[in-house]
Amino acid sequence: MVSVRAGFELSVYAPLAARVDAVLDDGTVIELACERPFADWKAEVPVGARYLLLIDGDRPVLDPRATEVWFPQGHSRAVAKVGGEPATFPRAVARPWPAKRPQRHTDRPLVVYEAHVRGLTKRRDRDDAGTFRAAIDELPRLRELGVSVLELLPVHQFDPDEGNYWGYMPLVFGAIHRQYAASDDPASELAELVDAAHAHDIEVWLDVVLNHTTEEDRTGPTYSLRVLAEREYYVVDPDGVYLDDAGTGNVVDATSPPARRLMMEALDRLGDLGVDGFRFDLAAVLARDPDFVRSIGDWGARRGIRLVAEPWDMARYLLGPDFPDQRWMQWNGEFRDDVRGFLRGEPGMVPRVAKRLSGSPDLFGSPMTSLNFVTAHDGFSMYDLVSYDHRHNEANGWDNTDGHHDNRSWNSGWEGDAGVPDSVLELRERRIRNAMCLLLLSHGVPMFTAGDEFARTQGGNNNAYNQDNETSWIDWERAAESADLERFVRRLTELRAAHPILADPAPWDDLVTVHGATGGPDESFESRSIAWSVDGLYVMANMWWEPVDFEVQASGDWWVVVDTNDPWAPPVGSRAGERVTVGPRSIVVLET
Repeated sequence: MVSVRAGFELSVYAPLAARVDAVLDDGTVIELACERPFADWKAEVPVGARYLLLIDGDRPVLDPRATEVWFPQGHSRAVAKVGGEPATFPRAVARPWPAKRPQRHTDRPLVVYEAHVRGLTKRRDRDDAGTFRAAIDELPRLRELGVSVLELLPVHQFDPDEGNYWGYMPLVFGAIHRQYAASDDPASELAELVDAAHAHDIEVWLDVVLNHTTEEDRTGPTYSLRVLAEREYYVVDPDGVYLDDAGTGNVVDATSPPARRLMMEALDRLGDLGVDGFRFDLAAVLARDPDFVRSIGDWGARRGIRLVAEPWDMARYLLGPDFPDQRWMQWNGEFRDDVRGFLRGEPGMVPRVAKRLSGSPDLFGSPMTSLNFVTAHDGFSMYDLVSYDHRHNEANGWDNTDGHHDNRSWNSGWEGDAGVPDSVLELRERRIRNAMCLLLLSHGVPMFTAGDEFARTQGGNNNAYNQDNETSWIDWERAAESADLERFVRRLTELRAAHPILADPAPWDDLVTVHGATGGPDESFESRSIAWSVDGLYVMANMWWEPVDFEVQASGDWWVVVDTNDPWAPPVGSRAGERVTVGPRSIVVLET
């Protein structure tokens, strides 16, 4: 390989090594010098060179601080499980990081759209489908939809031979997945997407996975950390057994200075691309050292970067006050579960859903800490939530044993789409409109998954982590068929933007009044209806299977602006004391 120029600095933490070499593709061997007492081995390699590290003359290692990774022909995860062959081992690319860009927070209310880089555009008719570059052309539609945050599933470089479409098995924390780029410079291409999003007043957040790596347990492939400093990067018991609270074979040791340094360097790099926020996968793993979580909070405050926790792992559930830094937003799993239960007509849900709609004051001091969602990449899509009673994950290869078994879903009277009656389809569409109403008219930060706005389906697969195919890719023909649903969601985001109280960081307290169909809220076990009024909005939700007459219990001249049972009916006026009929399994919204 012809070098561009000299001067790319390597620094590798390898406390157990007696010698570390960088081996370039042209055969050049550069010996790294060890700096004590930190055991950092350093050297310079030519900019643009591809290299692997050789530990003690015989063990190939991928630089865990690589800015880019290249995979030679014949790369095999199976070979890496038995030590790796240098000829087929992945190489780091000595590519300088793009120039630092600023963050730009949106001027609009936060509405988060969770998307997969590849799946978002893979079915578009274009040569660069499935890349950061292709995603840029989706931004005008997202802006019009009312989206103000594009949250991307992990873009860390992962092993393309691993078969994990979602990307939740990182190989290198601080490198961008090369296969998501149309160009030969993935980091710069992601930065261009961020720049374009900022021009549309859209923030970009990244889902980051810092709690585990693709090396799995001791029987998994060996690429870097296991060789360099296994017991400093991973939580390993004295018998050599890896702690597996992430369900992936290993967890990174958040108490270890070398591990923390590697994680923070990756966050800094990604932040330098202009990324506005990070959602931390299984953040409870990092919270094993609460001081580390708070230090990330300090870092985010200094850099103006938003932080969001998935506040659980396989062993701990830290939702709400148990998470060690309340400056972070948190994925609110209670909102998901309680709203799903209410939407399918479960009894006993009214008291719980009243809390969720008001920003979950039982969990959070500030409602804007609550990231509200009904669906996410992990689980049913919005359409599948109302179309399947059971998961249908046979294609994943685990005999339908993988994925959540308790989805709090209801198929609306017909399992799946084969031969489904029109009446069932109408009910499903109404129930999706109901879900979007509860999500977008609740206090907190709403998030929905790409395609939910036009009834995207995965055929009942609720764990499509390895489905890099039409199961997971956005179906744009379906989008055209369900354009009215997308138009309805756009109306809701416009209504949300018109009522800033829905995004007020202060609790509503006495500003909100919760009603029943008549009088105060009916919190009896069999109740399936609730209403609330706040700042010029009056929402009446009926999840009973018969119509319910609601009395308008707030003064003023009101107009029906949303009716999920008749979404395109013209506005109808109403006054305090009058009755409004809310259809079966429907929501009506009034506005003054």
